[in-house]
Amino acid sequence: MAVFTEVSLEAARPLFEELQLGTLLELKGIQGGIENTNYFATTDQGEYVLTLFERLTHAQLPFYLYLMQHLALRGIPVPRPAANAQGEVLFTLCGKPAAVANRLSGKSQLQPQPPHCAAVGTTLARMHLAGQDYEREQPNLRGLPWWNATAPEVYPHMDDSQRELLQSELAYQNHIAASAAYQALPRGPVHADLFRDNVMFEGETLTGCFDFYFAGVDTWLFDLGVCINDWCIDLATGVLDPVRTQALLDAYQAVRPLEAAERELLPAMLRAAALRFWVSRLWDFYLPREASMLVPHDPTHFERVLRERIARPLTLHTPQHA
Repeated sequence: MAVFTEVSLEAARPLFEELQLGTLLELKGIQGGIENTNYFATTDQGEYVLTLFERLTHAQLPFYLYLMQHLALRGIPVPRPAANAQGEVLFTLCGKPAAVANRLSGKSQLQPQPPHCAAVGTTLARMHLAGQDYEREQPNLRGLPWWNATAPEVYPHMDDSQRELLQSELAYQNHIAASAAYQALPRGPVHADLFRDNVMFEGETLTGCFDFYFAGVDTWLFDLGVCINDWCIDLATGVLDPVRTQALLDAYQAVRPLEAAERELLPAMLRAAALRFWVSRLWDFYLPREASMLVPHDPTHFERVLRERIARPLTLHTPQHA
């Protein structure tokens, strides 16, 4: 999250009044992330998050906002967008699409231990199952077509070995995506960005998942790969921690056991998940936008993760159910 659009109390107050959330007392810009403008908002009734969408359009946003509402109504701990008297959750503020949601309790766990990883695995599986009957459709906008289209824009900023890696991995992922086994994988709405800083904990209890604005319909296995590549690695090297990895996988499979094809393709989807974030971080790093609080992520982190997933593919063990 970052601040691209400055919002005053005076400009935002009418929206909070329309949503019957009380009188707006304070707005505080939230640093971090790279897609939207976010503020913590305090009213005389409670704490909220105000989001102004910088890239997503009014036409695209209902998928995300109503997905959050859908999951919240099914007991998944996610922010629930506030609706006005007509049931609308999407508005315009300072010329940008905007929404307000409840602020989650807890804090991010940036040094997760096995119990935190298990909680993420359980919640991710529950989220996947809860989204099965969500009726709106939208592809993962940062999926394979986007990787293919974006790579040529970042090639000029890469050295020969990086360019060779990116080209060969794109060829591999296009080959995988064309296979019958991949096309038969279970799929549905996925979060697609469930990193450590997008989950809240109180102690070892998971209190919420947020930032759904990369969500889309994709394979559940890709979503699982995104989580493993962040929650279960040594950040300095990209190496998987076997205990945390097993904790997350066992907890996920206790709710939704992986199919045989998913177990076989997990190493490929771990590579796909690393490739996705390497490409997007290269793009954000070398082709940045203006933002008053924006600090782009280092793209070499996911280059290391991708090289590590290629060199040492994950071998699944039989899940240990409680």
